[in-house]
Amino acid sequence: MKISINELARMINGSIEGDGERSVEKFAPIEEADEKSLSFISNLKYGHYLYTTKAAAVLVSRDFTPDKPTDVVLIHVDDVYTTMSNLLEQFSKSQNTKKGIEQPSYIASTAEIGKDVYIGAFAYIGENARIGDRVMIYPQSYIGDNAVVDNDTIIYAGVKIYSGTEIGKGCILHSGCILGSDGFGFAPQEDGSYKKIPQTGKVIVRDNVEIGANTTIDRATIKATIIESGVKLDNLIQVAHNVEIGENTAIAAQAGISGSTKLGKNIAIGGQVGIVGHITIADGAQIGAQSGVSKTITEKNSKWFGSPAIDYKNAIKGQVIFKKLPELYTRIQALEKAIKNSDARQKDE
Repeated sequence: MKISINELARMINGSIEGDGERSVEKFAPIEEADEKSLSFISNLKYGHYLYTTKAAAVLVSRDFTPDKPTDVVLIHVDDVYTTMSNLLEQFSKSQNTKKGIEQPSYIASTAEIGKDVYIGAFAYIGENARIGDRVMIYPQSYIGDNAVVDNDTIIYAGVKIYSGTEIGKGCILHSGCILGSDGFGFAPQEDGSYKKIPQTGKVIVRDNVEIGANTTIDRATIKATIIESGVKLDNLIQVAHNVEIGENTAIAAQAGISGSTKLGKNIAIGGQVGIVGHITIADGAQIGAQSGVSKTITEKNSKWFGSPAIDYKNAIKGQVIFKKLPELYTRIQALEKAIKNSDARQKDE
């Protein structure tokens, strides 16, 4: 990428303060940038770097005013973080332009392959699978029979998509994730053994979903495990059978969601959260890291923390009290001793 600052500003509807004839060729953190770099300041606590950076240009907010003169070209935009994110996305797309089918790979004769696709070496595409336009399937990926991958989706190396799974448009599946594996369904028998319950459903992933490396999403027992549009899943997440995750919900790494739980829209879940099965979580809920959710949450836009998870404010108050327990215990012991000594003196008198 090499672009003049003037041209870049026109692309992002930015206003320039400084020499717009300069060019930028790459992105860099402001403290590491050189004279060919574009950087940004979205948090004012990093504003001091503006006076030491070597960056050619820096994205700043519309109302940003430097404290002192600087040689850096400032590009004022409405939303710094979103603008930088959009630029990085465009740059990433320009780099991912692979097309064609590498060999060796296996594509079933009944599979439908769209236009301008990339299929990497050692990929496998099963019977009656449907691959949309501009899909990119990196090496050693497996697409099972009757699976669907819609337009502009990227499937990185080593992804496994079991039969019947449906992936929407514009999704990103990172290496090692597995979609459509059997749910954990077993019926206890009288002799103490377990009889496997066939998992005959599927996984449906809507549009613009991103799934992190080594995340697993199990197929439903009968109907479908559903991941709605805009959901973002981090690495190492377990989504069990029959789970439904609402639009634009974000879940951090190592979280686990048990079977048949329904998550609403715009939920934020921290790392290592555990959620029991057969409950519902309302839209906009926020659940702090390492929390354990054991009951339905009905209040929208509420905050929860702890194990078992309770109202966030009460959880924080509880932590403050918990930290004081050793001191309180010592004081109680001292009071008990004082009372015992007082009782003993009264008896002597």
